[in-house]
Amino acid sequence: MKKIGVMTSGGDSPGMNAAIRAVVRTAVYHNLEVYGICRGYQGIIEGDMYQMLTTDVSNIIQRGGTILKTARSKEFMTEEGMAKAYEQLQAHGIEGLVLIGGDGTFRGANVFFEKYPIPAVGLPGTIDKDLAGTDFTIGFDTAVNTAMEAIDKIRDTADAHNRIFVVEVMGRDAGYIALNSGIACGAEDILIPELKTDMNTIVQGIRDDRRRKKNVQLIVVAEGDDFGGAVDVQKVLNEQVPEVDVRICVLGHIQRGGSPTFADRVLASRLGFAAVNALRAGIYQVMAGQINGAIVLTPFAEVVKQKANIPTDLQAMTYVLTK
Repeated sequence: MKKIGVMTSGGDSPGMNAAIRAVVRTAVYHNLEVYGICRGYQGIIEGDMYQMLTTDVSNIIQRGGTILKTARSKEFMTEEGMAKAYEQLQAHGIEGLVLIGGDGTFRGANVFFEKYPIPAVGLPGTIDKDLAGTDFTIGFDTAVNTAMEAIDKIRDTADAHNRIFVVEVMGRDAGYIALNSGIACGAEDILIPELKTDMNTIVQGIRDDRRRKKNVQLIVVAEGDDFGGAVDVQKVLNEQVPEVDVRICVLGHIQRGGSPTFADRVLASRLGFAAVNALRAGIYQVMAGQINGAIVLTPFAEVVKQKANIPTDLQAMTYVLTK
């Protein structure tokens, strides 16, 4: 293998630049040419790629976002789009790929590489931490710390006004950001997609707290919760406990940005290094993850078949600590 490509796809996550840096520097060290592919799968289709040198990745490890940009490509999910992508890879002499992204990235890869024999290794770049095959994903630690810091500030103003705040965090199908930021901030209720939300119990808990003069409550809800987001929760609370001042705060894309934490920089660097070495060793169609501190390679088919599950002991602890 003489030439590889690296790309970021789907939602951006803090630490993607650190991963790109590790891939480029490791590849160049082993005398491989590296091509940066801009805008994910759409960039492959359009041939939007350029050769990267170590100087191209200087001074980026601390930056959020991704210097290669990112996109979600509907065209790539068509037969014609995949054929164009393969033609471009062949035209540029790309013999292997490093894909940095989340669930959608690996689902696309799994379908594409069944049709076209391009070796690839994936890196879990998503703030949601919803992928099997790794304990942590690139960007999760930064995102949950961003959420935690914001919720801490919200608690201050909630306390000043004796209000209830419903804080919505990201997590389309996964509640890891909500669960971890909620635990870290001492939230009174945490609503996540993995567990059924019982609004009657939440309302009763608020009434009980008011009777015992506890006038400040924080409810952290994942955007993908089965009951709905912050607006839906506020509506029910306004109807059921109208005497309580309920405010909402949707943190939104602030959780995607910012300088990556130490944990995300090191994780991204380890996984980028491992991805290049896997390609060199002839190990393909796998995602590089970290489990119990060790680098583990999991086939794409297994990664997309199952999601990371929230441990039952964490669920039990959350139930006790929010009471």
